[in-house]
Amino acid sequence: MDKLKQSLLDAPIIEKDGYHYFVHPISDGVPMLEPELLREIVIKIIRKAELEDVDKIVTPAAMGIHISTAVSLMTDIPLVVIRKRKYGLDGEVSLTQQTGYSESEMYINDVDDGDRVLVLDDVLSTGGTLRAITDALEHIGADVSDVLAVIKKEGPNDLDDTDVNVKTLINVDVVDGEVVITDEHGDD
Repeated sequence: MDKLKQSLLDAPIIEKDGYHYFVHPISDGVPMLEPELLREIVIKIIRKAELEDVDKIVTPAAMGIHISTAVSLMTDIPLVVIRKRKYGLDGEVSLTQQTGYSESEMYINDVDDGDRVLVLDDVLSTGGTLRAITDALEHIGADVSDVLAVIKKEGPNDLDDTDVNVKTLINVDVVDGEVVITDEHGDD
């Protein structure tokens, strides 16, 4: 069994405000992230994502950073981190991120009209973050070559009614306090 699947099956479940969710090294940074798991995920991303002629990897802070850094190191594609802090640099674009849990402003720097980008994130849940990012990149004039999230939580999300196709490595649900793998290979 692959390490990603096993790590999700072994993930602790916590309840917060009546919502059950899994705690996982990729989505939460705890428990600790074993190098073998990160390596497996990076190899799967490189095999699955459309990387040809990609100029930049774009990821939201914070939990996309470790995955995207590893992919950047393996592909030599520069990394742009979307921050929750405004820097006021030339060309900075703000976007409003809405998730099932919160709403906040985020800021994109160093993405220009015509850039071909890969958007990487840890989890697709409500889709609010990825929807805001893809909308902002479209506004900038960037060409989104691909969007990939490592883990997809089953259920409707904000990208369902868009043309954005999010590839995933594995799809899960939380049922009766346990992680259930709904698709071992994710979405293409």
